Formats: sequence, C-alpha cells, structure tokens
Amino acid sequence: MATTKAVQAKNATKKTSGQTGKMKDSEFHGFFVNELKDIYWSEKHLVKALPKMQKAATSEELVTAFAKHTQETRAHIETLEQVFELLEEKAVAKKCDAMQGLLDEANAIITDTEKGTSIRDAGLILAEHYEIATYGTLRTFAETMNHQDVAKLLQQTLDNEKATDEALTALPEGFVNDQAAEE
Repeated sequence: MATTKAVQAKNATKKTSGQTGKMKDSEFHGFFVNELKDIYWSEKHLVKALPKMQKAATSEELVTAFAKHTQETRAHIETLEQVFELLEEKAVAKKCDAMQGLLDEANAIITDTEKGTSIRDAGLILAEHYEIATYGTLRTFAETMNHQDVAKLLQQTLDNEKATDEALTALPEGFVNDQAAEE
C-alpha cells in the first residue's frame, strides 16, 4: 500500500511538472523539444526584426501593430522559457531555416519596395504569418504527450498569434491592398 502511494505521488509530481516519464525519453519528445528550440530561435530573431519592420512600415496602423507585436513577442520568449523549465530542458535556440527565410524575405521587401508605399506595407504583412502553424502543432504535440501545463502555455501564445494575424489581415483588407493596387 505504501508503495502504491509513493508511485501515485511520483506520478502526480510528473503531471504537475509537465513530465510524463516514458514520453520524456521518447523520440517524439526529443522531436518536440527540438521544434521548441526552433520556435525559440524564431521568436528571439523576430523580436529584433520587428522594430526594423515597424520603422519601414508606412501606415500608422501597421506601425502600431508591429510595436504591439514586438512587446507580445518578448512575452512569447518568456513563455517558451517557462515551457523549457516545465520540461526540465535548457532553453536553447536552434536556427530555424523557415523563419530565417521569412526574415530574409521581409528584408528583401524593405529593400525592393519604395519607402512610404502601401506595396511595402502589404509585403511586410505577408512576411509575418509563420508562427500560427508552429504553435498549433506544438500545442497538439504537448497534448499528445500529456504535457497539459505546457499545452496551456502554448495555447495562450497561439491565441495571441491568432489575434495578431487577424489584426494584420484586417489592415490590407481595410485599405492597404486598395492603396497598393493604386500605386
């Protein structure tokens, strides 16, 4: 009976900390952590790129949206650090080729479009939509491995990213695309 209580206590601790014992040592868990390192790199580089995108934006609405997203991205970095802590993993960034490509694309848009144009704004908005798919997938992975506390944190970030996506999508629908088409 005492042994059963000890096992239950150990399992409760694992559930609280986000660990699931055998899943922590699985190849799937390793893949999950690797993908967390990718998005961590992405967020750390995006937080540096957003002010440049903000400076390059033409419309005040887009400038404001990029400023807001810069602050949110800082919070996403902190959330990912909490996720790594819950998983008892070191928060290490691993270069994400997909985000590097998007950041390169954003830089090319800034270089290849005329300052002060809605065409530039439309291109900058296009470059900012990568994170939603990643966070949705990572949240699902966490749920599959019964990392419920990690899944909740990832869901919060996903919700925030979706709200940012909706706000950025509304800008071109509202006026940026119309103005860009006239330029």
